[in-house]
Amino acid sequence: KAEAPAPAPTTAPAPEKPASEPEPVPVSAPSPEPEPTPPPSPSPEPTPRPAPPASPKQTPKPAPKPTQKPAPAPEPPPSPAPAPPTVYQVDELDYGIFGDGTKPEVSLAESGFLWQRKGLSAGGTRYAYGVSVHAPSSVVIDLNRRCTSYDAMVGVDDLSALFGVGGVRFSVYGDGERLWRSGVVEAGDPPVPVHVDITGRSRLRLVVEETGPLGRAAIADWAQSRISCS
Repeated sequence: KAEAPAPAPTTAPAPEKPASEPEPVPVSAPSPEPEPTPPPSPSPEPTPRPAPPASPKQTPKPAPKPTQKPAPAPEPPPSPAPAPPTVYQVDELDYGIFGDGTKPEVSLAESGFLWQRKGLSAGGTRYAYGVSVHAPSSVVIDLNRRCTSYDAMVGVDDLSALFGVGGVRFSVYGDGERLWRSGVVEAGDPPVPVHVDITGRSRLRLVVEETGPLGRAAIADWAQSRISCS
């Protein structure tokens, strides 16, 4: 028979360590009373931002003064009115041989019969002055100064109308150029007005022509015959 194994030696249990005593809890010193919390210091006031520089006050522009219109330049004094023309009545003209050459004069050597009259009648109309001629007739007048116009009323004198004379025609010439001519004027016809520009002319010629067999017997009138000169 087999032998039983020898029992393993029993190890004695290690002696238990005595339970350690709990370490004494340190008694904490009484907490000091908390210091009273100081009141919160006031938040620092924010540093004020510097105010933006005040924009300079704009000096109000003075209200514009109403523009005064410049005083109008004084008007130049009006030009003096031209002197009225000097009027020479043909019935009052001198003949050249008796004149002084400063105003119109009748050329005796170149003129036919000329009757310078105060008071005459043609076509039933009375005129204060004028000259009368027999056809055919030519009367030459030297102007001797600056003249502008010749005017008249022409017709057959009423003295001739009593005898039933023929008609005539009147013409005005300046320096040899015919400037005006009438139609045939019979006895009893109303006088015909004449106005002729003679500016720049030096000689005037008044012509009457007969237009029928009895025209030579007619007395032809240049009534109110006058020359205007400066």
